[in-house]
Amino acid sequence: MPLVKVGLMTFPTEYSIQPDELARLAEEHEFESLWVAEHSHIPASRATPYPGGGELPREYSYTYDPFVALTAAAAVTERLLLATGICLVVERDPIFTAKEVATLDRISGGRFLFGVGAGWNREEMENHGTDPRTRFSLLRERVEAMKTIWTSEEASYRGKHVAFESIWQWPKPLQEPHPPVILGGNGPKVLERVVAFADGWMPNWGLQSHEELFARIDELQRMAADAGRDPVPVTVYAPRAKREVLEELAANGVERVALWVPPAPRDEVAPRLERLASLARELSGGL
Repeated sequence: MPLVKVGLMTFPTEYSIQPDELARLAEEHEFESLWVAEHSHIPASRATPYPGGGELPREYSYTYDPFVALTAAAAVTERLLLATGICLVVERDPIFTAKEVATLDRISGGRFLFGVGAGWNREEMENHGTDPRTRFSLLRERVEAMKTIWTSEEASYRGKHVAFESIWQWPKPLQEPHPPVILGGNGPKVLERVVAFADGWMPNWGLQSHEELFARIDELQRMAADAGRDPVPVTVYAPRAKREVLEELAANGVERVALWVPPAPRDEVAPRLERLASLARELSGGL
């Protein structure tokens, strides 16, 4: 059976296990990575339907800032990779975000994975001044602008949405040329975007069938090869931790699985991590 890296995904909140506690437990149990979600707020109108169906879970309105949460996690760990899953770049200033990414990468010793996405809540975007109709082109330009800042002594960028001339910004990320940019999403054009400007793809497996996911992974690798790229790493968010499902994901080109950890107190989370750790060791060949 192909081996797969196993990480954890959560919404860090004030009422759940704190990021530093969760990170310590994750590293003790030898999980590979910790992924945290982002929502700056949730509009009370609730006009945009929740993609998962039904009522929007409580944690969407309560989640911590991901960079602050991951900095707390970085301070108490040594090996655990730290990731945004995902950072809503279309709601953020790219110059400030470039500095946050580089700072966290430095503080963590080069352990940051930069998961990014365009989001789904249209009212949330609009409150940040973002037109939902142009969010995907905005996402690309902001990612490209940040890459320019990370890799240039004196950075300039000019696009339709983002423009600046000759700026200096340090620190630069510890990872070279920059932390991996992993694009989240399940939309019809996401594979084109991954090949164009990302280092990896992170689909939400819960929003598509196995057959659809595996066909798209095959398509992604064909597109990457046609573009002269190496195979693109795929990280899958898996809300259900079943052995046969995870084995199937690994056998079909998934490099990493991020298992869901509900935002709950430590006494509920710790036993769950012990159960998941046993499965993760088997799937990853001993971690």
